[in-house]
Amino acid sequence: MLDNDLFEFKKILSEFPLGIGKHFNIITRSGSIYIVKARFFCRNLKKKDLRMIYAYIEDYQVVEMIGIEFIEIYFKGNKQNEDKGRIKKYLKNV
Repeated sequence: MLDNDLFEFKKILSEFPLGIGKHFNIITRSGSIYIVKARFFCRNLKKKDLRMIYAYIEDYQVVEMIGIEFIEIYFKGNKQNEDKGRIKKYLKNV
C-alpha cells in the first residue's frame, strides 16, 4: 500500500512540484531549491498521516525528470518536526 500511496504522491508532484492546498508548506528556499513539508496520507495508517520533506529544484536540467529529491519521511505521532540538521546538510551538499 505504501508503494501505491507514494506513486500517487509523485503524480501530484509531477504536476504541482510545490504542492497544492494547505497540506504543502515551503519551509525554506535557497536559490532555486525549495524545501517543502507535505502531509503524506497513507491508507494503512487510517487517517494518521506522515510528513514528507522534499526538495524541489526549480532549474533541474535532466529531461523527463522533475527536480524532486526526498529528504525525510516521518510519522507525526512520533516526531513533532522535521530534522533541520538533515535539511542543512542536504542544502550544503547540493
